Amino acid sequence: MKKQNSLPKPVRKTITKTSRDIADWKRAQSYAQRAESPKFYLLQDIYDTVADDALLTSQVNNRHERTVATPFELVNPDGKVDDLLTEQLKGIAPVPDIIKAMLDSELYGCSLVELSNPNGIPEIYIVPRQNLDPVCGRFYPDQYLNCFIPYRETAEYGKWILEFNSGHLGLLNKTVPHILFKKFAQSCWSELCEIYGIPPRYVKTNTQDEQMLARAEQMLSDMGAAAAFVIDTNEEFQFAQGVSTNGDVYANLIRLCNNEVSMLISGAIIGQDTENGNYSKEQSSIGMLDRLIESDRRMVETYMNAVVIPAFTAIGWLPQNSCRFRFAAVEDPEHTWQLVKDILPYKDVDNDWLTEKFGIPVKDKQLSLESGLAAGTDRFFV
Repeated sequence: MKKQNSLPKPVRKTITKTSRDIADWKRAQSYAQRAESPKFYLLQDIYDTVADDALLTSQVNNRHERTVATPFELVNPDGKVDDLLTEQLKGIAPVPDIIKAMLDSELYGCSLVELSNPNGIPEIYIVPRQNLDPVCGRFYPDQYLNCFIPYRETAEYGKWILEFNSGHLGLLNKTVPHILFKKFAQSCWSELCEIYGIPPRYVKTNTQDEQMLARAEQMLSDMGAAAAFVIDTNEEFQFAQGVSTNGDVYANLIRLCNNEVSMLISGAIIGQDTENGNYSKEQSSIGMLDRLIESDRRMVETYMNAVVIPAFTAIGWLPQNSCRFRFAAVEDPEHTWQLVKDILPYKDVDNDWLTEKFGIPVKDKQLSLESGLAAGTDRFFV
C-alpha cells in the first residue's frame, strides 16, 4: 500500500533572526491563546530561538536519548514476547523518529507526523509546528493567512496522519524568560570583558583649536598600537578609573537561569554545581531524572499502543494482532554485580551463569590443605 503525502507542503518563509525580549514572548502568547483562530507561529519561532541554548540542548538530549535508546518489545496478551513482530517493528526505520516526536510534543506542545511510503520504504514527515493550530486541529499552508485544512477531519487522520498533543503550550514556554535573561546577561558580560582590562583614557586639550583637537583624537586612536606618544605642554593625558566589577552580577544571573532550566527539564541540578556538589547529592539528582525518564517511557508506551500500533496495522506495516508495545526491562550491571558479591559468602553461584552474564571466565577455587582443615572438611585439592 503506497501513499504520498496528503497535506500540502507549507509555504517557505524567510525567517529573520532578531534578538528577542519578554515583550515578544508575551505577544506570542497572546496570539496562541486567542479564543478564535489562535496562531502559534510567533511562539514556535521563539521556541526555535531558545532551543539553540547549549545547556537546554544538553538537558533535553540527556533526558530523551535514554528513552529513544531503550530496547522495546511486543508482547502477546498472555505476557510472552512475540520475537517475530518485535523484529518486524524494529525494521520500520521511522520508529525512533516517531518516539522522538512524542517526546518533543511535551516540549513544543504538539507534534504532527505524516506517514508515507512513496517508494515502498516507510518514511515520516514532521509537519512544521509554525503551521499548526493544535487547539482547533488546523493546518495552515501559509502561516500568515487564514486558509487552513482541518486535518482531524481528513480520512487519513489516525492512519497516515498521527497527532501527539500535550494539551498545553509546552515546557519550552516556561524556559523562555530564563533563556532570554541568560542571553542578555551573556551579551552584557561580553561587553564588560572588552573594556575591563582597558581603562578609559582622556586628553585635556584646547577644543577650540581644530589642529590640537585632531592631534588629540589621533593620539588616542594610536594608543592601541603605540606605547609611546608625545603631547604638548598645554595638553594633559590621563587614565580614568576603570570598571570596578568583574561581572559577578552577570555570573549570578546566568547561574540562576541555568539552574531554573535544569530544574524544569531534569528535575534537579546535575553536574553543574562543582563548588557545592557531592556524591550523595548527585545520586539523588540522578534518581529524580530517572523518575522523569520512566514517566516519558510510560507516555511513549501509551501513544504507541493507542495511536501508532493501530495506525501501522491499518496501513499494512504490521499484521493484524493483539500485541502490546512495552519497553524491555533495563538491568543495571553494577547493581547485579554488587548483589552477586553480597551473596557469594552464603550461596554458590553457577560458573556458567557468571561467565554468560559478565563475560568473566570463572572456575571453582582450589582449597589448600590448611584452608580445607580450617573449613572443617576432609576433601581438598593440592
